[in-house]
Amino acid sequence: MTTRIAMWSGPRNISTAMMRSFGGRSDCAVSDEPFYGAFLKTTGQRQPMADDVIASMDCDWQSVAAAMRGPVPDGKPLWYQKHMPHHMVADVTIADFHDHRHAFLIRDPERVVASYAAKRVEVTAEDLGYARQLEYADRAAQITGQAPIVLESADILRDPEAHLRALCAALDIPWDAGMLKWEPGTRESDGTWASHWYGRVIETTGFGRAEGMAPELGYKEKGIAEQCRDAYLKLSEFRIRL
Repeated sequence: MTTRIAMWSGPRNISTAMMRSFGGRSDCAVSDEPFYGAFLKTTGQRQPMADDVIASMDCDWQSVAAAMRGPVPDGKPLWYQKHMPHHMVADVTIADFHDHRHAFLIRDPERVVASYAAKRVEVTAEDLGYARQLEYADRAAQITGQAPIVLESADILRDPEAHLRALCAALDIPWDAGMLKWEPGTRESDGTWASHWYGRVIETTGFGRAEGMAPELGYKEKGIAEQCRDAYLKLSEFRIRL
């Protein structure tokens, strides 16, 4: 039996590290933001390497959705799909994935905005996807009749094994210690954009240290974070607590 896991995460989170974690399992295939090319082609956003990304991916929404519901790469029993809710700007939504187990990875918006600011990248509240992430969490709850599965990245960094074990239990999949450590370097499953965005993750062999003091933000950045806070707090109410 195949288990498909859709992990919905905002950007500048530990989403790639989570993908590495699941990729460390011998029983799991992974996919890296499969709708990114369709998002870029539809919106025309000039993000780093946009032309290369579009050229490297299937950019047809329905075709990508069908692939995510189709045969699992290498016939693995688990398939971890890393998704970004803010990419979902066409008529394909979480409702198209009834056979997936959905989970949501969140991070304090002040830290997300600070991460963008450190790269000198302009960002808006819409780019961070909190509102759609909350919408999708609500819809996932309607699909399953259960509270959504939500993980706080700070919790994972503070105690990776305990929270990953809890995640596996919530997803009804077996625990695998391979989720805690992985080999450095790139993967064939990495998106074309890895050379621009994954520099730090490529060097890692496990989850990083717990986060320190909250960052200092400028007036504009504080405003963006504040626009996302209500959705973040509502999502946080469901986060896995140990």
